[in-house]
Amino acid sequence: MIGFTTLDLAVLVLYLVATTAWGAWLGRGQKGGTDYFLGSRSLPWVAVMLSVVATETSTLTFLSVPGVSYAGSLVFLQLTLGYLTGRIVVSFVFLPAYYRGELTTAYALLEARFGLGARRFTSGIFMLTRLLADSVRLFATAIPLALITGWPYPTSIAVIGVLTVIYTYFGGIKAVVWVDAVQMSLYLVGAIVAIAAIQMAVPGGWSEVIVSADIAGKMQVLDFSWNLTTPYTIWAGVLGGAVFTMASHGTDQLIVQRLLTCRDQRSAQKALIGSGVVVIFQFMVFLVLGLGLWSFYGGRDFDSTDAIFATFIVEQLPPGVTGLLIAGVFAAAMSSLSSSINSLASASAYDYWAPFVGARDDEARILRAGKVFTLIWAALLIGGAITFIPLSQGTSAVEVALGVAALVYGGLLGVFALGVLTKRPGQRAAIFGIVVGIGTVTLMKGMMAWPWYVPVGASVTLAAGWLAGMLPGPARD
Repeated sequence: MIGFTTLDLAVLVLYLVATTAWGAWLGRGQKGGTDYFLGSRSLPWVAVMLSVVATETSTLTFLSVPGVSYAGSLVFLQLTLGYLTGRIVVSFVFLPAYYRGELTTAYALLEARFGLGARRFTSGIFMLTRLLADSVRLFATAIPLALITGWPYPTSIAVIGVLTVIYTYFGGIKAVVWVDAVQMSLYLVGAIVAIAAIQMAVPGGWSEVIVSADIAGKMQVLDFSWNLTTPYTIWAGVLGGAVFTMASHGTDQLIVQRLLTCRDQRSAQKALIGSGVVVIFQFMVFLVLGLGLWSFYGGRDFDSTDAIFATFIVEQLPPGVTGLLIAGVFAAAMSSLSSSINSLASASAYDYWAPFVGARDDEARILRAGKVFTLIWAALLIGGAITFIPLSQGTSAVEVALGVAALVYGGLLGVFALGVLTKRPGQRAAIFGIVVGIGTVTLMKGMMAWPWYVPVGASVTLAAGWLAGMLPGPARD
């Protein structure tokens, strides 16, 4: 066991201090809410593309996805085919609707179509879902810090949260996007370094890893079985993954906010579709890494699959390299957490606070309120991560977070489809559709795997909302 040396600590501290200071510096000159939450709508599409990838995968990719292939095979990769398909649909169906007006959040589109009540209702669903899912993400990041320092999980979670909120508070979305781009590059480099280390650590190198994994049936990528309770089949991957992505990247403020920072619709489309290509490569790297870890540890059992890669980093890599990879873990965590805090604050400020106090056009007041909401949501996310600690034994954080999001994404996607594709149903019909869609998935979730939650929820929401809109009276107005 090599452990965490003084050199590793120096590398990690230097990275954390530099990132926090740079992110805070990027926020200089902000004058209003549009600067703070939308980067003055002038960010380059390449930076936005990398930010989208960093935001949606983050620590769960870095720590949890290797654990998925360690315990199973490469079938998780099937989801990426659907992820790319869903992005293409969002680029040509939802993005034109977003760019027709100067929208500030994803849910402003629903206000234009249905009314302020629909905007607030869907924004509230987003807030609750993001709080639950990203609390899990934050907890996953505390695992390696706790291994290194011996600190209890609550302390580790608080340290990560406080460092992240500093540059998010001062830097706004501009800092979030640019720091995301750098952080994503860092944690990909970290994964490649780990793959190289496994080549030297396993007798026979990667040739032996592939041969032994193939014999054990772990090289399987495609599963054509038709079973709704199996999460990773070609049908769940392509259909479920595509519809899931249509919801996450077309209706979730976490991603839509980034797309609205682009200069124009075409730039946003390039950022979104490009992110789908990068995600395929990224998932492949981390799943293959999991096979290498399985070969190195001989299939040893761990209390949590999320701890496998973290243990390898701390125990097996040379001084300096361990610090680099732990910095990669922090990079992944901070990119996701900063994105969540900023998007939650923007939804709070634009969807609730500004209409309530009559400050829709007061950029200076929105900026001040946004910074207050930034601190509030940071505290809630830290608290949520600490709450997840006793629930984490034997679970994979990536699957927990995806399952939480998928539970409500169908309702959100269905109501956006109702708004974009129909003209008759009104606000009451839309809200009724969401409630029925999410309620149906909640009742049926034990009957199907999480990739099917969104297709079922979206279909039920769209059908229920459309039928309610056919009835006479205010539901269709």
